[in-house]
Amino acid sequence: MAPYGARAREYKDGIIDLSVGTPVDATPDFIQAALVATANAPGYPLTIGSPALRSAMRNWATKILGVTGEFDLLPSIGSKEVVANLPMQLETRSVLYPKIAYPTYLVGAILAKAEHHPVDFDPTSWPESDLAWINSPSNPTGRISPREELKAVLAYSRRTGAVIASDECYFNFPARIDGPQPISILQVAEGDNKNLIALHSLSKRSNLAGYRGGMIIGDSALIAKIREVRKHSGLLVPAPVQAAMVAALGDEIHVHQQAQRYAQRRELLRPALTALGFIIEHSEAGLYIWCTRGERDMDSVSFLADKGILVTPGGFYGEAGSKHVRIALTATDLKIAAAAARMIG
Repeated sequence: MAPYGARAREYKDGIIDLSVGTPVDATPDFIQAALVATANAPGYPLTIGSPALRSAMRNWATKILGVTGEFDLLPSIGSKEVVANLPMQLETRSVLYPKIAYPTYLVGAILAKAEHHPVDFDPTSWPESDLAWINSPSNPTGRISPREELKAVLAYSRRTGAVIASDECYFNFPARIDGPQPISILQVAEGDNKNLIALHSLSKRSNLAGYRGGMIIGDSALIAKIREVRKHSGLLVPAPVQAAMVAALGDEIHVHQQAQRYAQRRELLRPALTALGFIIEHSEAGLYIWCTRGERDMDSVSFLADKGILVTPGGFYGEAGSKHVRIALTATDLKIAAAAARMIG
C-alpha cells in the first residue's frame, strides 16, 4: 500500500485516507468524565468486571440484543484480542471463518495451530469443526446475515456440537433506519445459548477505540472456561475503562447520533462512487462501503490514489474479494465531502 499512499499524498490538496477503520469522532464528554473520575485505581480490576459493569452489560444485552435464557458475560480488551485468542483459549482443533473476512480470524486459528477453512454463507455446506466464526454486519462487506441464515447456523451447531462465535461489533450501525437491521445470534437462539458466544465492542459504538473496551456474551459454560484462561493470562480491563463502559452502555442517544453520521457519510459517497463506475455491493451496515468496477482491486486502489484517496484492496480480506475495494467512513465529515467532490470533480 505504501506506493499508493505516497501517490495519494502528491495530490494537490493532500491525501484523504479512507483505508483504515479507526474512529475519528470525539469520545462523548460524559464517558470521558467517567474515566477521569475513576483514575485513582491502585488495585487490580476484576476479570469478570465490576458489579456495576456486569449489571450494565447484562441490561444492555437483554434490552438491545434481545438475549434471553441463561447466559454469562465478560468484559474484554476490545474485541480483536478475543478474535485472536479465542481458538487457543478453547483449545480448538478446527476453525471455520467467512471466505471474505477480517484477517484476524485466520491469524487466531494459526496461533492455535488449528486447521482452518474459509466457508461461504450456507452452513449446510460447512465441514465439521470445533469453532465457526460468523460476522454480521460483516467487515469488510457490510453484509447483514438474515434470520433464516442465522437459524441455519444454529442448526449446524446443534448437529455438530461446534461453538459458534458471532462477531457483532458493527451491530449498532445499519445503513438506513428503514433498511435491513442487524440481528444477534443470541436473539435468534431464543434462550438456548449452548455453544454460542457473541462479541461486541465499544470501539465503534461509542468511539472508544483508544480505551479498549468490549464484551463477550453467551453460553455460561463457555464463558466460565474463557474466564479462567483470561484470569491467569492477566487479560484484565482497567478499572477506569470499566467505569467508562458503564457510562457508555447506559446511553443510546450518542450511539444513534454516531449511526446517523455514518449513514450520512455513506449517502454522500454512494452517488460519487456510482458516477465513477463502481457497483456497491452489500454495505447494509457498518463503517464501510464495499464496491467493485470489475477490475483487479489494486487497479481500483491505483485509480483512486490518483485522486488523492487511499482505500483498501479487497484481496486483503480473502481471494474472493480480489476485485473489490473497501472504503472506510471513518473520516471527518469535511474529508468525506472532499473525497466525494474529488470523485465527481
